[in-house]
Amino acid sequence: MTGPGNQFHSLAKIVGETNTSAEPQALAAFAIDGHLPSVVVRPSNAEEIAEILRFCGAEKLAAIPAGGATKLRMGAAPVRYDVALVTTRLERITAYDPGDLTVSVEAGARLGEITHLLSEHRQLLPLAVPFLGQATVGGTVASGIDSPLRQLYGTVRDFLLGIEFVTGDGIHAKSGARVVKNVAGYDLHKLFIGSLGTLVVITRLNFKTFPVPEASGAFLATFASESGVLELLRKIRKSPLRGSALEVFSPTLSALFARRMAQTAPDRTLPSPWLSGSAWALAAHFGGNDRVMHRYKSELESMAGAAGANGSTLLPEDARAALWDHTREMVPLLLDESPAAMIVRVSALPNRLGDVFAAAQQSGDRHELPVAILARAAGVAYIAFLPNQSNGEIGGRLAQAARELADAAAEAQGFSFVAWCPPELKGRLSLWGKERTDLPLMRNVKQAFDPGNTLSPGRFMGGI
Repeated sequence: MTGPGNQFHSLAKIVGETNTSAEPQALAAFAIDGHLPSVVVRPSNAEEIAEILRFCGAEKLAAIPAGGATKLRMGAAPVRYDVALVTTRLERITAYDPGDLTVSVEAGARLGEITHLLSEHRQLLPLAVPFLGQATVGGTVASGIDSPLRQLYGTVRDFLLGIEFVTGDGIHAKSGARVVKNVAGYDLHKLFIGSLGTLVVITRLNFKTFPVPEASGAFLATFASESGVLELLRKIRKSPLRGSALEVFSPTLSALFARRMAQTAPDRTLPSPWLSGSAWALAAHFGGNDRVMHRYKSELESMAGAAGANGSTLLPEDARAALWDHTREMVPLLLDESPAAMIVRVSALPNRLGDVFAAAQQSGDRHELPVAILARAAGVAYIAFLPNQSNGEIGGRLAQAARELADAAAEAQGFSFVAWCPPELKGRLSLWGKERTDLPLMRNVKQAFDPGNTLSPGRFMGGI
Protein backbone atom coordinates (compact mmCIF):
# COMPACT_ATOMS: atom_id res chain seq x y z
CA MET A 1 0.00 0.00 0.00
CA THR A 2 1.12 3.53 -0.70
CA GLY A 3 1.26 6.23 1.99
CA PRO A 4 -1.21 9.13 2.30
CA GLY A 5 0.99 11.48 0.30
CA ASN A 6 1.38 9.04 -2.57
CA GLN A 7 -2.34 8.27 -2.46
CA PHE A 8 -3.09 11.97 -2.84
CA HIS A 9 -0.77 12.30 -5.83
CA SER A 10 -2.12 9.13 -7.45
CA LEU A 11 -5.69 10.42 -7.19
CA ALA A 12 -4.61 13.87 -8.38
CA LYS A 13 -3.20 12.26 -11.53
CA ILE A 14 -6.70 10.95 -12.28
CA VAL A 15 -8.78 14.08 -11.67
CA GLY A 16 -6.20 16.87 -11.57
CA GLU A 17 -4.71 18.62 -8.57
CA THR A 18 -7.33 21.37 -8.59
CA ASN A 19 -10.00 18.68 -8.10
CA THR A 20 -8.18 16.93 -5.27
CA SER A 21 -7.98 18.34 -1.76
CA ALA A 22 -6.75 17.36 1.66
CA GLU A 23 -7.38 20.77 3.20
CA PRO A 24 -9.15 20.57 6.61
CA GLN A 25 -12.07 22.71 5.47
CA ALA A 26 -12.67 20.53 2.40
CA LEU A 27 -12.50 17.34 4.47
CA ALA A 28 -14.86 18.73 7.12
CA ALA A 29 -17.50 19.49 4.47
CA PHE A 30 -17.88 15.74 3.89
CA ALA A 31 -17.55 14.49 7.46
CA ILE A 32 -19.93 11.71 8.44
CA ASP A 33 -20.76 11.41 12.13
CA GLY A 34 -17.33 12.73 13.11
CA HIS A 35 -15.45 10.57 10.58
CA LEU A 36 -13.30 12.54 8.13
CA PRO A 37 -11.93 11.37 4.80
CA SER A 38 -8.23 11.70 4.07
CA VAL A 39 -8.86 13.25 0.67
CA VAL A 40 -11.71 14.72 -1.39
CA VAL A 41 -11.75 14.01 -5.14
CA ARG A 42 -14.07 15.49 -7.73
CA PRO A 43 -14.12 13.40 -10.92
CA SER A 44 -15.72 14.79 -14.08
CA ASN A 45 -16.90 11.58 -15.76
CA ALA A 46 -17.58 7.88 -15.31
CA GLU A 47 -14.15 6.87 -16.61
CA GLU A 48 -12.42 8.85 -13.86
CA ILE A 49 -14.73 7.35 -11.25
CA ALA A 50 -13.92 3.84 -12.47
CA GLU A 51 -10.19 4.57 -12.29
CA ILE A 52 -10.55 6.02 -8.76
CA LEU A 53 -12.42 2.92 -7.56
CA ARG A 54 -9.89 0.55 -9.13
CA PHE A 55 -7.15 2.46 -7.32
CA CYS A 56 -9.10 2.35 -4.04
CA GLY A 57 -9.61 -1.39 -4.44
CA ALA A 58 -5.92 -2.02 -5.05
CA GLU A 59 -4.94 0.14 -2.07
CA LYS A 60 -7.71 -1.18 0.24
CA LEU A 61 -9.19 2.32 0.59
CA ALA A 62 -12.85 3.03 1.39
CA ALA A 63 -14.62 5.53 -0.87
CA ILE A 64 -17.94 7.18 -0.06
CA PRO A 65 -19.89 8.87 -2.89
CA ALA A 66 -21.31 12.31 -2.12
CA GLY A 67 -23.11 15.07 -3.96
CA GLY A 68 -24.45 18.13 -2.18
CA ALA A 69 -23.68 16.52 1.21
CA THR A 70 -27.28 17.07 2.34
CA LYS A 71 -28.03 13.40 3.17
CA LEU A 72 -24.70 12.30 4.65
CA ARG A 73 -26.26 12.26 8.11
CA MET A 74 -28.56 9.43 6.99
CA GLY A 75 -27.41 5.86 7.59
CA ALA A 76 -24.85 4.35 9.92
CA ALA A 77 -21.38 5.72 10.53
CA PRO A 78 -18.80 4.25 8.13
CA VAL A 79 -16.41 1.64 9.48
CA ARG A 80 -13.73 3.02 7.12
CA TYR A 81 -13.55 6.34 5.26
CA ASP A 82 -10.59 7.34 3.15
CA VAL A 83 -11.90 9.05 0.01
CA ALA A 84 -14.88 11.37 -0.40
CA LEU A 85 -15.86 10.83 -4.04
CA VAL A 86 -17.81 13.97 -4.90
CA THR A 87 -19.91 13.86 -8.08
CA THR A 88 -20.86 17.53 -8.43
CA ARG A 89 -18.74 17.97 -11.57
CA LEU A 90 -21.04 15.46 -13.28
CA GLU A 91 -23.71 18.12 -13.60
CA ARG A 92 -24.96 18.05 -17.17
CA ILE A 93 -28.51 17.51 -18.34
CA THR A 94 -27.46 15.23 -21.17
CA ALA A 95 -30.80 14.74 -22.94
CA TYR A 96 -34.27 16.20 -22.62
CA ASP A 97 -37.17 15.44 -24.92
CA PRO A 98 -40.25 17.35 -23.74
CA GLY A 99 -42.41 15.63 -26.35
CA ASP A 100 -41.36 12.17 -25.15
CA LEU A 101 -41.57 13.16 -21.46
CA THR A 102 -38.06 11.92 -20.68
CA VAL A 103 -34.93 13.52 -19.28
CA SER A 104 -31.40 12.20 -18.72
CA VAL A 105 -29.14 13.88 -16.18
CA GLU A 106 -25.75 13.27 -14.65
CA ALA A 107 -25.72 12.33 -10.99
CA GLY A 108 -24.26 15.60 -9.73
CA ALA A 109 -26.91 17.81 -11.32
CA ARG A 110 -28.77 19.90 -8.75
CA LEU A 111 -32.45 19.15 -8.38
CA GLY A 112 -33.27 22.86 -8.28
CA GLU A 113 -31.71 23.36 -11.73
CA ILE A 114 -33.55 20.37 -13.18
CA THR A 115 -36.80 21.67 -11.73
CA HIS A 116 -36.20 25.08 -13.34
CA LEU A 117 -35.49 23.58 -16.78
CA LEU A 118 -38.56 21.35 -16.74
CA SER A 119 -40.80 24.19 -15.55
CA GLU A 120 -39.96 26.13 -18.71
CA HIS A 121 -41.77 23.37 -20.61
CA ARG A 122 -44.53 23.02 -17.98
CA GLN A 123 -43.22 19.66 -16.85
CA LEU A 124 -42.00 18.31 -13.54
CA LEU A 125 -39.95 15.57 -11.92
CA PRO A 126 -41.81 14.43 -8.77
CA LEU A 127 -38.80 14.79 -6.45
CA ALA A 128 -39.93 17.54 -4.09
CA VAL A 129 -37.39 16.54 -1.45
CA PRO A 130 -35.75 18.39 1.46
CA PHE A 131 -32.67 20.53 0.85
CA LEU A 132 -33.96 21.04 -2.70
CA GLY A 133 -31.61 23.92 -3.48
CA GLN A 134 -28.44 21.94 -2.65
CA ALA A 135 -29.44 18.31 -3.26
CA THR A 136 -28.10 16.43 -6.28
CA VAL A 137 -30.26 13.99 -8.17
CA GLY A 138 -27.85 11.07 -7.63
CA GLY A 139 -27.68 11.63 -3.89
CA THR A 140 -31.46 11.94 -3.70
CA VAL A 141 -31.95 8.57 -5.39
CA ALA A 142 -29.18 6.89 -3.37
CA SER A 143 -30.68 8.16 -0.09
CA GLY A 144 -34.14 6.82 -0.92
CA ILE A 145 -35.85 9.84 0.61
CA ASP A 146 -39.43 10.25 -0.52
CA SER A 147 -41.50 13.23 -1.63
CA PRO A 148 -44.96 14.57 -0.81
CA LEU A 149 -45.77 13.98 -4.49
CA ARG A 150 -45.64 10.21 -4.04
CA GLN A 151 -49.39 10.31 -3.40
CA LEU A 152 -50.03 10.86 -7.14
CA TYR A 153 -46.80 9.97 -8.90
CA GLY A 154 -45.43 7.19 -6.71
CA THR A 155 -41.86 6.93 -5.47
CA VAL A 156 -38.76 7.29 -7.61
CA ARG A 157 -39.03 3.56 -8.41
CA ASP A 158 -42.07 4.38 -10.52
CA PHE A 159 -40.49 6.97 -12.83
CA LEU A 160 -36.79 6.08 -12.86
CA LEU A 161 -36.21 4.51 -16.28
CA GLY A 162 -32.54 3.64 -16.04
CA ILE A 163 -29.18 4.30 -14.41
CA GLU A 164 -25.58 4.30 -15.53
CA PHE A 165 -23.16 3.42 -12.74
CA VAL A 166 -19.71 2.25 -11.73
CA THR A 167 -19.39 -0.82 -9.50
CA GLY A 168 -17.10 -1.03 -6.51
CA ASP A 169 -14.45 -2.78 -8.55
CA GLY A 170 -14.47 -0.10 -11.22
CA ILE A 171 -16.73 -1.59 -13.90
CA HIS A 172 -18.86 0.91 -15.85
CA ALA A 173 -22.33 -0.49 -16.56
CA LYS A 174 -25.97 0.49 -17.00
CA SER A 175 -29.46 -0.81 -16.31
CA GLY A 176 -32.75 0.21 -17.91
CA ALA A 177 -32.98 2.69 -20.75
CA ARG A 178 -33.70 6.29 -21.72
CA VAL A 179 -37.21 5.56 -22.98
CA VAL A 180 -40.45 4.63 -21.27
CA LYS A 181 -41.17 1.56 -23.43
CA ASN A 182 -38.30 -0.68 -22.44
CA VAL A 183 -38.73 -4.43 -21.94
CA ALA A 184 -35.14 -5.61 -22.14
CA GLY A 185 -33.24 -6.99 -19.16
CA TYR A 186 -33.86 -6.64 -15.43
CA ASP A 187 -34.59 -3.55 -13.37
CA LEU A 188 -31.27 -3.80 -11.57
CA HIS A 189 -31.15 -0.04 -11.16
CA LYS A 190 -33.96 -0.18 -8.62
CA LEU A 191 -31.59 -1.98 -6.25
CA PHE A 192 -29.59 1.24 -5.95
CA ILE A 193 -32.49 3.36 -4.67
CA GLY A 194 -31.90 3.95 -0.97
CA SER A 195 -28.65 1.93 -0.94
CA LEU A 196 -26.70 4.90 0.51
CA GLY A 197 -23.84 4.48 -1.94
CA THR A 198 -22.93 0.98 -0.71
CA LEU A 199 -23.38 -0.81 -4.06
CA VAL A 200 -22.34 1.50 -6.91
CA VAL A 201 -21.51 5.09 -7.77
CA ILE A 202 -24.38 6.45 -9.85
CA THR A 203 -23.19 8.49 -12.83
CA ARG A 204 -26.31 9.14 -14.93
CA LEU A 205 -30.07 8.75 -14.46
CA ASN A 206 -32.97 8.60 -16.91
CA PHE A 207 -36.42 9.71 -15.77
CA LYS A 208 -39.94 9.94 -17.00
CA THR A 209 -41.29 13.48 -16.56
CA PHE A 210 -44.88 14.65 -16.07
CA PRO A 211 -46.96 17.60 -17.28
CA VAL A 212 -47.68 20.39 -14.82
CA PRO A 213 -51.44 20.70 -14.12
CA GLU A 214 -53.30 23.62 -15.65
CA ALA A 215 -53.99 24.99 -12.16
CA SER A 216 -53.10 23.99 -8.60
CA GLY A 217 -54.79 24.39 -5.24
CA ALA A 218 -54.57 23.32 -1.63
CA PHE A 219 -57.27 22.52 0.91
CA LEU A 220 -56.66 22.58 4.66
CA ALA A 221 -58.88 21.12 7.39
CA THR A 222 -58.27 21.09 11.15
CA PHE A 223 -59.43 18.67 13.85
CA ALA A 224 -59.44 18.48 17.62
CA SER A 225 -57.94 14.97 17.60
CA GLU A 226 -56.11 12.52 15.38
CA SER A 227 -59.22 10.35 15.06
CA GLY A 228 -60.98 13.05 13.05
CA VAL A 229 -58.05 13.73 10.75
CA LEU A 230 -57.58 10.00 10.14
CA GLU A 231 -61.29 9.67 9.33
CA LEU A 232 -60.98 12.38 6.67
CA LEU A 233 -57.86 10.70 5.34
CA ARG A 234 -59.77 7.44 5.05
CA LYS A 235 -62.68 9.12 3.26
CA ILE A 236 -60.38 10.79 0.72
CA ARG A 237 -58.48 7.57 0.06
CA LYS A 238 -61.74 5.73 -0.64
CA SER A 239 -63.03 8.50 -2.92
CA PRO A 240 -62.28 8.97 -6.65
CA LEU A 241 -60.19 12.07 -5.81
CA ARG A 242 -56.53 11.75 -6.74
CA GLY A 243 -54.67 14.72 -5.37
CA SER A 244 -50.96 15.30 -5.87
CA ALA A 245 -50.21 15.28 -2.13
CA LEU A 246 -52.14 14.37 1.00
CA GLU A 247 -50.38 15.15 4.30
CA VAL A 248 -51.32 15.03 7.99
CA PHE A 249 -49.65 17.36 10.53
CA SER A 250 -49.67 16.88 14.28
CA PRO A 251 -50.29 19.96 16.48
CA THR A 252 -46.58 20.31 17.30
CA LEU A 253 -45.62 20.29 13.62
CA SER A 254 -48.46 22.65 12.73
CA ALA A 255 -47.26 25.12 15.35
CA LEU A 256 -43.68 24.88 14.05
CA PHE A 257 -44.83 25.54 10.48
CA ALA A 258 -46.95 28.51 11.58
CA ARG A 259 -44.10 30.02 13.57
CA ARG A 260 -41.53 29.58 10.79
CA MET A 261 -43.90 30.93 8.15
CA ALA A 262 -44.45 34.02 10.26
CA GLN A 263 -40.68 34.51 10.51
CA THR A 264 -39.66 33.77 6.93
CA ALA A 265 -42.72 34.62 4.86
CA PRO A 266 -44.94 37.01 6.85
CA ASP A 267 -46.81 38.05 3.72
CA ARG A 268 -47.72 34.40 3.09
CA THR A 269 -48.70 33.40 6.63
CA LEU A 270 -51.88 31.42 7.02
CA PRO A 271 -54.58 33.33 8.87
CA SER A 272 -55.53 32.18 12.36
CA PRO A 273 -56.68 29.60 13.45
CA TRP A 274 -55.01 27.45 10.78
CA LEU A 275 -51.89 25.49 11.75
CA SER A 276 -52.15 26.01 15.48
CA GLY A 277 -50.57 24.00 18.26
CA SER A 278 -53.98 22.82 19.44
CA ALA A 279 -55.23 21.05 16.31
CA TRP A 280 -54.36 18.27 13.90
CA ALA A 281 -54.41 19.33 10.26
CA LEU A 282 -54.81 17.68 6.87
CA ALA A 283 -53.50 19.40 3.75
CA ALA A 284 -54.64 18.19 0.33
CA HIS A 285 -52.82 19.52 -2.75
CA PHE A 286 -54.44 18.97 -6.12
CA GLY A 287 -54.37 20.16 -9.70
CA GLY A 288 -56.39 20.24 -12.90
CA ASN A 289 -58.66 22.48 -14.92
CA ASP A 290 -61.27 24.81 -13.42
CA ARG A 291 -63.93 22.10 -13.37
CA VAL A 292 -61.66 19.68 -11.52
CA MET A 293 -60.61 22.36 -9.06
CA HIS A 294 -64.24 23.16 -8.25
CA ARG A 295 -64.98 19.47 -7.70
CA TYR A 296 -62.07 19.08 -5.29
CA LYS A 297 -63.16 22.11 -3.27
CA SER A 298 -66.77 20.96 -3.04
CA GLU A 299 -66.12 17.32 -2.20
CA LEU A 300 -63.30 18.00 0.25
CA GLU A 301 -65.44 20.49 2.15
CA SER A 302 -68.24 17.93 2.34
CA MET A 303 -65.97 15.12 3.53
CA ALA A 304 -64.25 17.36 6.08
CA GLY A 305 -67.59 18.34 7.55
CA ALA A 306 -68.69 14.70 7.76
CA ALA A 307 -65.42 13.81 9.53
CA GLY A 308 -66.04 16.49 12.18
CA ALA A 309 -63.53 19.14 11.14
CA ASN A 310 -63.26 22.28 13.25
CA GLY A 311 -62.97 24.20 10.03
CA SER A 312 -61.69 23.99 6.48
CA THR A 313 -60.45 26.40 3.86
CA LEU A 314 -59.16 26.62 0.31
CA LEU A 315 -55.77 28.28 0.68
CA PRO A 316 -54.90 31.39 -1.32
CA GLU A 317 -51.99 30.94 -3.70
CA ASP A 318 -49.36 32.67 -1.54
CA ALA A 319 -50.27 30.63 1.55
CA ARG A 320 -50.43 27.44 -0.52
CA ALA A 321 -46.89 28.05 -1.81
CA ALA A 322 -45.59 28.79 1.69
CA LEU A 323 -47.19 25.65 3.13
CA TRP A 324 -45.76 23.55 0.29
CA ASP A 325 -42.25 24.92 0.84
CA HIS A 326 -42.40 24.18 4.56
CA THR A 327 -43.81 20.68 4.01
CA ARG A 328 -41.06 19.83 1.55
CA GLU A 329 -38.36 21.26 3.83
CA MET A 330 -39.73 19.69 7.00
CA VAL A 331 -36.51 17.79 7.78
CA PRO A 332 -34.12 20.78 7.87
CA LEU A 333 -36.76 22.75 9.81
CA LEU A 334 -36.94 20.02 12.45
CA LEU A 335 -33.15 19.68 12.65
CA ASP A 336 -32.87 23.43 13.09
CA GLU A 337 -35.57 23.38 15.78
CA SER A 338 -33.72 20.72 17.77
CA PRO A 339 -30.09 19.92 16.86
CA ALA A 340 -30.52 16.70 18.88
CA ALA A 341 -33.65 15.70 16.93
CA MET A 342 -34.32 12.07 16.08
CA ILE A 343 -36.48 11.64 12.97
CA VAL A 344 -37.87 8.16 12.35
CA ARG A 345 -39.51 7.17 9.10
CA VAL A 346 -42.18 4.52 9.62
CA SER A 347 -43.80 2.65 6.74
CA ALA A 348 -47.03 0.86 7.58
CA LEU A 349 -50.35 -0.11 6.08
CA PRO A 350 -52.36 3.11 5.61
CA ASN A 351 -55.17 1.84 7.83
CA ARG A 352 -52.65 1.31 10.66
CA LEU A 353 -51.36 4.89 10.79
CA GLY A 354 -53.49 5.52 13.88
CA ASP A 355 -51.56 2.80 15.72
CA VAL A 356 -48.28 4.44 14.69
CA PHE A 357 -49.50 7.84 15.92
CA ALA A 358 -50.54 6.35 19.26
CA ALA A 359 -47.23 4.57 19.74
CA ALA A 360 -45.28 7.74 18.92
CA GLN A 361 -47.29 9.88 21.32
CA GLN A 362 -47.04 7.28 24.08
CA SER A 363 -43.27 7.08 23.65
CA GLY A 364 -43.00 10.86 23.69
CA ASP A 365 -45.04 11.09 26.89
CA ARG A 366 -43.23 8.20 28.56
CA HIS A 367 -39.77 9.60 27.85
CA GLU A 368 -40.69 13.30 28.16
CA LEU A 369 -39.80 14.08 24.54
CA PRO A 370 -41.80 16.53 22.39
CA VAL A 371 -43.14 14.74 19.30
CA ALA A 372 -43.95 16.12 15.85
CA ILE A 373 -45.61 13.95 13.20
CA LEU A 374 -46.05 14.25 9.46
CA ALA A 375 -47.87 11.41 7.73
CA ARG A 376 -48.57 10.71 4.09
CA ALA A 377 -51.68 8.94 2.86
CA ALA A 378 -49.58 6.21 1.25
CA GLY A 379 -48.72 4.90 4.72
CA VAL A 380 -45.47 6.73 5.51
CA ALA A 381 -45.06 8.72 8.71
CA TYR A 382 -42.15 10.84 9.86
CA ILE A 383 -41.96 10.85 13.66
CA ALA A 384 -39.66 13.50 15.13
CA PHE A 385 -38.60 13.53 18.77
CA LEU A 386 -37.36 17.01 19.63
CA PRO A 387 -35.36 17.26 22.88
CA ASN A 388 -34.20 20.75 23.81
CA GLN A 389 -30.73 19.55 24.76
CA SER A 390 -28.36 16.66 24.15
CA ASN A 391 -26.69 14.51 26.77
CA GLY A 392 -26.23 10.85 27.59
CA GLU A 393 -29.43 10.55 29.60
CA ILE A 394 -31.55 12.08 26.82
CA GLY A 395 -29.77 9.83 24.33
CA GLY A 396 -30.94 6.84 26.32
CA ARG A 397 -34.51 8.06 26.17
CA LEU A 398 -34.27 8.61 22.42
CA ALA A 399 -32.85 5.12 21.91
CA GLN A 400 -35.69 3.55 23.86
CA ALA A 401 -38.26 5.57 21.91
CA ALA A 402 -36.70 4.32 18.66
CA ARG A 403 -36.99 0.71 19.84
CA GLU A 404 -40.61 1.20 20.79
CA LEU A 405 -41.40 2.67 17.38
CA ALA A 406 -39.67 -0.27 15.70
CA ASP A 407 -41.94 -2.61 17.66
CA ALA A 408 -45.00 -0.55 16.72
CA ALA A 409 -44.02 -0.55 13.05
CA ALA A 410 -43.60 -4.31 13.05
CA GLU A 411 -47.02 -4.74 14.69
CA ALA A 412 -48.49 -2.49 11.97
CA GLN A 413 -46.93 -4.77 9.33
CA GLY A 414 -44.35 -2.18 8.42
CA PHE A 415 -40.79 -1.02 9.02
CA SER A 416 -39.00 1.79 10.78
CA PHE A 417 -35.81 3.63 9.88
CA VAL A 418 -34.05 6.19 12.08
CA ALA A 419 -33.26 8.56 9.23
CA TRP A 420 -31.68 11.36 11.31
CA CYS A 421 -30.36 11.35 14.85
CA PRO A 422 -27.36 12.58 16.86
CA PRO A 423 -24.18 10.71 15.82
CA GLU A 424 -23.53 9.43 19.33
CA LEU A 425 -26.92 7.71 19.31
CA LYS A 426 -26.18 5.50 16.30
CA GLY A 427 -24.09 3.02 18.27
CA ARG A 428 -26.91 2.48 20.73
CA LEU A 429 -29.66 1.25 18.43
CA SER A 430 -30.50 -0.48 15.18
CA LEU A 431 -31.28 2.33 12.74
CA TRP A 432 -33.38 -0.01 10.58
CA GLY A 433 -35.52 -1.42 13.37
CA LYS A 434 -36.13 -5.14 13.56
CA GLU A 435 -33.64 -7.36 11.74
CA ARG A 436 -35.04 -8.34 8.37
CA THR A 437 -35.22 -11.86 6.95
CA ASP A 438 -33.85 -10.70 3.58
CA LEU A 439 -30.55 -9.47 5.05
CA PRO A 440 -28.56 -12.48 3.68
CA LEU A 441 -29.86 -11.63 0.20
CA MET A 442 -28.76 -8.01 0.67
CA ARG A 443 -25.27 -9.21 1.58
CA ASN A 444 -25.14 -11.29 -1.59
CA VAL A 445 -26.10 -8.22 -3.62
CA LYS A 446 -23.36 -6.21 -1.92
CA GLN A 447 -20.82 -8.92 -2.76
CA ALA A 448 -21.90 -8.94 -6.40
CA PHE A 449 -21.59 -5.18 -6.95
CA ASP A 450 -18.78 -4.34 -4.51
CA PRO A 451 -16.74 -7.49 -3.86
CA GLY A 452 -13.87 -5.57 -2.26
CA ASN A 453 -16.15 -3.69 0.16
CA THR A 454 -14.78 -0.43 -1.21
CA LEU A 455 -17.99 1.61 -1.25
CA SER A 456 -19.40 3.13 1.95
CA PRO A 457 -18.54 0.16 4.18
CA GLY A 458 -20.85 -0.21 7.17
CA ARG A 459 -23.27 2.53 6.10
CA PHE A 460 -26.25 0.23 5.42
CA MET A 461 -28.21 -2.19 7.58
CA GLY A 462 -26.44 -5.22 8.93
CA GLY A 463 -23.05 -3.54 8.55
CA ILE A 464 -23.24 -3.66 4.75
